[in-house]
Amino acid sequence: MYTLGCKLNFAETSSFGRNFTERGYKVVDFNEQSDVVVVNTCSVTENADRDCRKIVRKALRRSPDAYVIVVGCYAQLRPEEIASIDGVDLVLGADEKFRMFEFAGDFSKERIPKIHVGDIEEATNYSPAFSDDSTGRTRAFLKVQDGCDYNCSFCTIPLARGASRSAPVDATIENARTLIAEGYKEIVLSGVNVGDYGTKIGTSLHELL
Repeated sequence: MYTLGCKLNFAETSSFGRNFTERGYKVVDFNEQSDVVVVNTCSVTENADRDCRKIVRKALRRSPDAYVIVVGCYAQLRPEEIASIDGVDLVLGADEKFRMFEFAGDFSKERIPKIHVGDIEEATNYSPAFSDDSTGRTRAFLKVQDGCDYNCSFCTIPLARGASRSAPVDATIENARTLIAEGYKEIVLSGVNVGDYGTKIGTSLHELL
């Protein structure tokens, strides 16, 4: 697993990792040899394409036969560019990345990369995610919100993640309890626009807290 960008991406990558371990896979350090590589990308900076290419090349130098999956904001915005990177096998958009196993099948490399990227205006599903900060059982990042309704001229996030949507309160509290039970002492609420939490489900960030 390799994450480029924000803590929200980081939380989602950790959830992808849990999906693998629940299916019997072992998640290894990115610098170790592996059979599958997942790169979660960012699009905020102009270096997104360069960084993505660099990570894919690095992974394939260590594991030439690895099945490479690229997801995230850059994947949603520029799927054809990513598919043109030598070694990439699967490109998944904002909604599709949470159905990784459905699209990857048995993780067999093919000559032509597969692209599954839907219309961002139809990205209405909310997929929960939470992660630790990889420095011990102290701080966890809990995703509570995704997307943004503000179309600022300088920002690609609404095009990459879609409209604002929030996690249900009950599900969020349950995830928080899970993290506490695992020994975490601090929970950082994460999202694209956390202050917008709950506006479409009849609640607010204040109520959630």
